Amino acid sequence: MNALHTRSFARWLVLVACAIAAALGSFVFSASGADDGSDIGGLPLKRVADIPLGGRPTRLDYASYDPDRHLLFIAHLGDSEVVVFDTRATRVVARIPNVASVHGVLAIPELSRVYASATDSNEIVAIDETTLNITARMPGGIYPDGMAYAPDVHKLYVSDETGETETVIDVRSNTRMATIPLGGEVGNTQYDPVSRHIFVNVQSRRQLVEIDPATDRIITRADLPGARGNHGLLIEPQERLAFIACEGNDKLLVFDMRTMHITSSFDVGKHPDVLAFDPQQHLLYVAGEAGIVSMFKADAGKVSKIGDGRVGPNAHVVAVDSLTHRAYFPLKDVRGQATLRIMQPKGQGDRGAAGIGACMPWPNIRSCVNVRIGGVAENGK
Repeated sequence: MNALHTRSFARWLVLVACAIAAALGSFVFSASGADDGSDIGGLPLKRVADIPLGGRPTRLDYASYDPDRHLLFIAHLGDSEVVVFDTRATRVVARIPNVASVHGVLAIPELSRVYASATDSNEIVAIDETTLNITARMPGGIYPDGMAYAPDVHKLYVSDETGETETVIDVRSNTRMATIPLGGEVGNTQYDPVSRHIFVNVQSRRQLVEIDPATDRIITRADLPGARGNHGLLIEPQERLAFIACEGNDKLLVFDMRTMHITSSFDVGKHPDVLAFDPQQHLLYVAGEAGIVSMFKADAGKVSKIGDGRVGPNAHVVAVDSLTHRAYFPLKDVRGQATLRIMQPKGQGDRGAAGIGACMPWPNIRSCVNVRIGGVAENGK
């Protein structure tokens, strides 16, 4: 061949390779929703990407986001590992092993530390965010689950679900310093930065308990009429509202933090679990075990339901990046893989969105193509 024909043929080969790689890449990072258990219905969400998390297609639990480092920490309960996902690079950067049946995970950016509850070994595990290595282990009770941090007193509060207590850990020494009896099965724990108190669901008593971290004593027990299995909990300090997810009767309760009373109740998907809130968009997400996510608008003290939709199989966990407004849903089994489904409210545009590079193996070469996800294309690596 002459040089002109050689260059033309080479360009043709590159175009064909890129087209095939892009097609395969779109299969891996599917945005179509086909055959993956999703049907978002009336939810105002669009699919950004599906990212394989590695490991086995086993149960995933809580997730916690560090906005300073752009790292999302995900409890891979079934694999006893903490998955570390870089939201800017849109890839898994580490899997931290030996966290037995990890349930809860909490990133504390000011400490450069992550805590995880290793339920099978009844421990709380401290992880250094810089090295991503485990640095300490401490007793966590009989069944450690969710956690909250009270920064003024340097204390971590851990729900001991079946032990019916709250475990208190001094984060300066990484030692257990107190155990608070709660008198019933414990749900999730949250810190309120306005009152500077800890709030805990006591689900078998249908109560929300308030603890003063200065004394580690219970100061209020608020009854929750209409609650059954009040497990999930999220406090929105600007709105002065607490959102309580009841897994026993599939309800979301709205609790006024000023009056300490329930103001409204909504139906949600079956077995609601984890909640997340985008304060800039005033959007509340309630994720359930059946894969149904319910969305609400919460603004100026008023809460209204937007709708329900099936985000994916077992989509009971959600985390939100309030800067990009992306919502992250760890799913245990999408086409045989543990997967992170990334979604975003419609109409938000793609400002600040990152691209995803799809690299496909070929005989004798490795071809990387630009896949446009969220409006920005970047080279795959």
